[in-house]
Amino acid sequence: MSDHQPHRRRGLLGGLRASFLTGLVVVLPIGLTIYLIWTVIGWIDGWILPLIPGPWKPEVLVRDYFGPDATIPVRGVGVVVFLVFTVFVGWIAKGLLGRSLLSWAEGLVDRMPVVRSIYNGIKQIAETVFAQTETNFERACLVEYPKENIWAIGFVSTRAKAELQTKLNRKGFENVVSVFLPTTPNPTSGFLLYVSEADIIYLDMKIEDAAKLIISAGLVYPNGKDGANGKDGGIRVQNPSAEKG
Repeated sequence: MSDHQPHRRRGLLGGLRASFLTGLVVVLPIGLTIYLIWTVIGWIDGWILPLIPGPWKPEVLVRDYFGPDATIPVRGVGVVVFLVFTVFVGWIAKGLLGRSLLSWAEGLVDRMPVVRSIYNGIKQIAETVFAQTETNFERACLVEYPKENIWAIGFVSTRAKAELQTKLNRKGFENVVSVFLPTTPNPTSGFLLYVSEADIIYLDMKIEDAAKLIISAGLVYPNGKDGANGKDGGIRVQNPSAEKG
């Protein structure tokens, strides 16, 4: 009887540990997401609400409608005000008058040495992050990096243009494309490579699937059931150089 009891305890503890880890995987992302959203909303409220005129402040309106002793916590009003104000400013900026005022204001800022540097830096960051453009990565691919016979996943963006195309052609490199090579697990940083298209293996997987593969360090595989069985996983590769041969 004493021989079976330790095994039973270890089995019980192992089951509880496995259940705890499984629950942690489910609860932690949800909890952190809610916490971050709640924190960001509170931060925006703390920034926007002091700018609202006194009679229109949420706590004043709550007391006016529900009585002087009402203390209903109002959260998210600053976010709504910020969104409405930003949409309004964007709508104005698209018009002729808005573009003229914006050009005049930027010309005024350009005459201020320190302010000009700060403004231009913030503007470049904002345009990079929030720019509304249809330009996107074309396809996912495999490229040999950092040396031969070692392959990394990259994203083809555009073909080499202008000076890059001219000087690479002079060196005998034709059909050169720019490839963004992201890092793991943070795909927002990486390297910009210019590679001959003949040296690239194009992938048929979606850009999102390739990004998941990079972020997970290869643990999350597209169509993972087939991939786990050693199959192609629904992904076909094309080697332009092989096709030409």
